[in-house]
Amino acid sequence: MTIDMHDLLNSIISSLDRTEHVRPEELPDIELYMDQVTTFMEQRLKPATRNPEDDKIMTKTMINNYVKNRLIPPPDKKKYSKEHMLLLIFIYYFKGFMSISDIQKLMEPLTRQYFGEDKDFKLEDIYREVFSMEKDEIDNLKKDVIKKFRKAEGTFTEVPEDEQEFLKMFSFICLLCFDVYLKKMMIEKMIDNISELESKKDQEKQEKEKRKARKTVG
Repeated sequence: MTIDMHDLLNSIISSLDRTEHVRPEELPDIELYMDQVTTFMEQRLKPATRNPEDDKIMTKTMINNYVKNRLIPPPDKKKYSKEHMLLLIFIYYFKGFMSISDIQKLMEPLTRQYFGEDKDFKLEDIYREVFSMEKDEIDNLKKDVIKKFRKAEGTFTEVPEDEQEFLKMFSFICLLCFDVYLKKMMIEKMIDNISELESKKDQEKQEKEKRKARKTVG
């Protein structure tokens, strides 16, 4: 590969080093109106997008659809809490590779069990725990990207030299895509499993209520 490809690899690794999640303490402690929510999301997440000048992070229509499709609970008097913000950040990361229906299946049990100030274990605790793994995962990802890059360097050595740069880059992209494809497939299988577990819980709950009702009548 030419020096340009190595520069690209260095740029990718540098961008991974700059990756940072939104920390809970950065979120406002007060409830926000819709315009304030979208403004915060734009300011905090837009720098990491592919085209910061054009890309939309989260619009009013998107958020209204998330509420309508039960990805997040409805706002209280048109105000969104810190917990709403945490859920929206999760959704922002998920929506790049998951369908709305899959996100809903994943978020519904999360919000049902952990959304609300009266919970012993809160959404913020879950958020902190999940993102505490970020640094280690980025380090592992950098090693994996470099490994795939080196592997792609060894491909298409028999083709004319003027064709190698594109084909080696294509090989590198395919290796990354294959990884994404397999992980997406695993995520979908796990979400299907969550749906089955939740459906089983609902059935057991209904059966329990029926037995309780029969005892009461008896």
